[in-house]
Amino acid sequence: MSAVIARRATHQVQIDHLTVGSEAPVVVQSMTNTDTADAAATAAQVKALADAGSEMVRITVNSPEAAAQVAEIRQRLDDMGCNTPLVGDFHFNGERLLQEFPDCARALSKYRINPGNVGKGAKGDEKFAYMIRTAAEYGKAVRIGVNWGSLDQSLAKRMMDANLTLAEPKAPEAVMKEALIVSALESAQKAVDLGLPENKIILSCKVSAVQDLIEVYRDLGRRCAYPLHLGLTEAGMGSKGIVASSAALAVLLQEGIGDTIRISLTPEPGAPRTQEVVVAQEILQTMGLRSFTPLVTACPGCGRTTSTVFQELARDIQQHLRDKMPQWRLAYPGVESLNVAVMGCVVNGPGESKLADIGISLPGTGETPVAPVYVDGERHVTLKGDNMAAEFLAIVENYVAVNYGEGGKKRRTAKVIPIAHG
Repeated sequence: MSAVIARRATHQVQIDHLTVGSEAPVVVQSMTNTDTADAAATAAQVKALADAGSEMVRITVNSPEAAAQVAEIRQRLDDMGCNTPLVGDFHFNGERLLQEFPDCARALSKYRINPGNVGKGAKGDEKFAYMIRTAAEYGKAVRIGVNWGSLDQSLAKRMMDANLTLAEPKAPEAVMKEALIVSALESAQKAVDLGLPENKIILSCKVSAVQDLIEVYRDLGRRCAYPLHLGLTEAGMGSKGIVASSAALAVLLQEGIGDTIRISLTPEPGAPRTQEVVVAQEILQTMGLRSFTPLVTACPGCGRTTSTVFQELARDIQQHLRDKMPQWRLAYPGVESLNVAVMGCVVNGPGESKLADIGISLPGTGETPVAPVYVDGERHVTLKGDNMAAEFLAIVENYVAVNYGEGGKKRRTAKVIPIAHG
């Protein structure tokens, strides 16, 4: 894995066992879509997201019924051995919920506050102040999260009016982008003035268009030292959401901007919520910034590979590795850097297989029905028959145990950055 790109944030924020900002690894975050008032369902989804690799999970806290269950959710997670920090997502009535349910205030590890939805004028200032003082009292971190769709309209109007007095007014879109940044920075300064330490603050300025997000975060990153949370506010569904998020976040991460990320995918009907975690991990891992799960290299297929055997094996191997990671993280430190190749014919099969830790070169159309397996660059065994998939999985399992188990030559001995898991 390549050297980690230097982070721009100089402040570090400690959120339970996680360190956010500066040279710390970029943290993967996700959000539940259960009714938080249903403690059992919400705890189960948090656990599933954590098992998939989410290192923080945000939950909606929008009603007394939801707030009343937050401590119960935290207890259920603790009972399951899941230490993932919970982030409370507050809008409109956050100050009242924190006041009425102190167990909720204590159980959360971080509060998310949207300045545009706290309230207007003096009343809004009072609500914001209460939430910030509560966070300071309990030692909680706060993400001040500004959104394009819920920008403080009084601030936007003030800045639009000021822009009209200029000899050369800026385009309205430029003023709105500036208003996002000003809202975040002014709110952060208010929080500091109210007693919240700078090392408890994370900022975000989310929009839904790729180029807008890049422009806003480049500017925000130049103007503050706070850790930044990245994500398109509504990425979309399926490949559109994945591509848009990847395009935006890859540019910013490559420039050292961003300390936590979330991929806000609209889930396909019936699809697991964990997909957004997988996409976030794969962005970071393919960029060489983090390692989360072993990677499978597989060819795209062509006229030489009319059989679906290699496609099915690549799919099964990738799923098997992901399913194993919750246990392997604990038992086999460093296994996330394992590279497996599943190739479909003789053209690139042997070469790619030799470059991987473990690789199999399956027979293409018209080739001899045998599959050489390479381990650490050397031909290890040749498989044939209908049981090749199971035999190859067994070789992978053995390789992991031998190389990443106690005394294994690839077992990581350097300091391990804790990853929240169940």
